[in-house]
Amino acid sequence: MGKARAKSLSQEERSSIAKRAADQRWNSHLPIAMHEGIMKIGELELPVVVLPDETRVITQAAFLEAIGRSKSFRGGTGISSTSESAPAFLQTEIFKPYLYEIAEMPVKPISYQTRTGAKAVGYNALLLPAVAELYLKLRDDYIAGMGIVPVRLRPYVEASDSLIRGLANIGIIALVDEATGYQSERAKDALSKILEKFIGKELSPYVKTFPDEFYENMYRLNGLSFKKDSRKRPVRFGKMTNDVVYARLAPAVLEELKRVTTRNEKGKLVNHYHRRLTEDVGHPKLLEHLSSVISLMKISDDWKVFKNYLDRVHPKFNSNLQLTLGDKASSKTKGKSGLDA
Repeated sequence: MGKARAKSLSQEERSSIAKRAADQRWNSHLPIAMHEGIMKIGELELPVVVLPDETRVITQAAFLEAIGRSKSFRGGTGISSTSESAPAFLQTEIFKPYLYEIAEMPVKPISYQTRTGAKAVGYNALLLPAVAELYLKLRDDYIAGMGIVPVRLRPYVEASDSLIRGLANIGIIALVDEATGYQSERAKDALSKILEKFIGKELSPYVKTFPDEFYENMYRLNGLSFKKDSRKRPVRFGKMTNDVVYARLAPAVLEELKRVTTRNEKGKLVNHYHRRLTEDVGHPKLLEHLSSVISLMKISDDWKVFKNYLDRVHPKFNSNLQLTLGDKASSKTKGKSGLDA
C-alpha cells in the first residue's frame, strides 16, 4: 500500500515529504507551537504563536517589520537567524546608552516548531513594545539635543510611534492570545495570578514613592498653590490618585488594594497602598507608571486636558477609550480622603 502510494507521487511531492520528515527529526528538541494566528495592530498583520510554557512569540520577520526594519538581518543571516545574542539592531552604538531600559527583557531569539513541524525563529512578544519605546526615547533625545531626528532613523521612529499608538488600549499579551485562540484556554485563575504578582501578603517598609513633582503638578493642574512641605492635601486628591495611578496598573489591583488595606474607625487608610505592592513586579510597575503620568502632566494645561491624554495612553482597565481632547476648562472632582503617597 505504502509503496503503491509512493509510486503515485511526483518527485516534488516525495521531496517535500522527505524534507518535512527530516525537519521533524532535527527539530524534535524544540517546543511546538500550541496555538498560531495573525495579530492585527493597525494596518499590521503579524504572525504570532503561543508555546507550551505560555511564552507568546512574534515571528522574527514580523517583529522587524513592525518596527520598520528589513525582514532580514544585515550580513546575510536572514530571517531564520538563530544567534544567541540580542538582535543586531540593538547592538548598534546609538542604542548602547538606552539598553539599561530593557536589561531585564528577554532579548534572545526563540527557536520553535510550527504546527507543521517546520523550524521557526521569533522573539518574546513583550520585547516588541519595549523596543518601540526605545526608538521613541531616542527620538525625544535627538529632538531635545539637535531639534531633528536623523533621516536614517525616521522610518523606525515612525513605525514605532504607530505601533505604540496601536497598542495604547490593548495589551500585547491579550492581542497574541486573541489572534491564536489561546484566550479560550487560559487558566480560570488568570486574575488571581495577576494580583499575586502585584500585591504582596505582607507590608513593605515605608519608602517615599510619590515624588513632590507628582503633587506639584496635581496642584497646578487643578489651579491650586503648591506648598512643598505641607502634609495636608485636598481631600479629593486621594480619589484622584487612585484614578490616575492604581486603577491603571493592572486589572483589579485597585479593588484588591482597597480590600486588603486596613482603615481606622474614621474610614481612613492606616497604610499606604504602595506598601502592599510586591518588590519585584508591583513596585517597579508603579514607578514606571508614575514616570509616565508625570510626563503627561507636564505637557498639560489643566486637569481635564491631562485626563484626556492619560485615558489615551493609559486607559483604565475595563473602561472605554476617550478619543477626543476636550477644552481647557479645569475639571473638579470630589472624593473621600485617604493616604495617596
